[in-house]
Amino acid sequence: MRVLLTGATGFVGRGLLERMSALVNLELIAAVRKPVSGFPENVTSHVIAGLEADTDWRKVLDGVEVVIHSAARVHVMHEQTSDPLAEFRKVNVDGTLSLARQAAAAGVRRFVFISSIKVNGEGTPVNVPYLADAQPAPADPYGISKIEAEKGLRALAAETGMEVVIIRPVLVYGPGVKANFLNMMRWLHKGVPLPFGAIHNRRSLVALDNLVDLIVTCIDHPAAANQTFLVSDGEDLSTTELLRRMGVALGKPARLLPVPSRLLEVGATILGKKALSQRLCGSLQVDISKTRELLNWTPPLSVDEALRKTAKHFLEQQSK
Repeated sequence: MRVLLTGATGFVGRGLLERMSALVNLELIAAVRKPVSGFPENVTSHVIAGLEADTDWRKVLDGVEVVIHSAARVHVMHEQTSDPLAEFRKVNVDGTLSLARQAAAAGVRRFVFISSIKVNGEGTPVNVPYLADAQPAPADPYGISKIEAEKGLRALAAETGMEVVIIRPVLVYGPGVKANFLNMMRWLHKGVPLPFGAIHNRRSLVALDNLVDLIVTCIDHPAAANQTFLVSDGEDLSTTELLRRMGVALGKPARLLPVPSRLLEVGATILGKKALSQRLCGSLQVDISKTRELLNWTPPLSVDEALRKTAKHFLEQQSK
């Protein structure tokens, strides 16, 4: 089976590349924006200038049976453009649908689209998780661009017969994770006292290995065709629990101060960090029962196993 992977140098793409290059009877083509060295010998890379509406994918799609599309314009911390939604649409909607139309024309059987939980929304009440088939409610330009791409893909599937699988991950962590998760590990490793000892939210996370396992399952599982799936580790944690368990994984017990979450929220709002406060104090849970039942899938790694693997990589990098 010949599979095309976009976003092969991204965090999720690298995890997929590592896993899929070890699979027998699978020929992997990695689409990259510039030449990359160090890919496994059995991976063919093709340089694609960008994910745009006018990008020509025809040569790359020759003989491809499945496309895994993980490339996207992701969150921009300090957005400079006056119209962020237009910029997200250029890549995440126009570029995605152009690739999908060319894939269908080339005879691709299945298109696996890595979307985002932001399609569902920004947060849930405690113990009222998002469902895969619930009404979407995106609240930012990135989430809006992803739901528009999903709708376009579903319409294309109905028109052409190409199967579409949509996967909406929650926050992904694992070896090499960046951004806030990396900062959290740095704080814990340094023994910094943190004011997060009394947060009683619930958040779903997904380890990179678990997400990759589900994506690989969706390559050829008959029941995945034209379905939307949510994915997580299957165990939801409060921010306080996550910090404590990450501290254990790092061998650095978390030093947590029991500051009320409401006080943290007020302080963050005053400092212009409301979005960060929502991630630290708010809840966001997903129900993966559809994913489990329809695909007979279970996350292969537990939360603690995944945290240990993430911590091991972090500590190895710190020692270099």
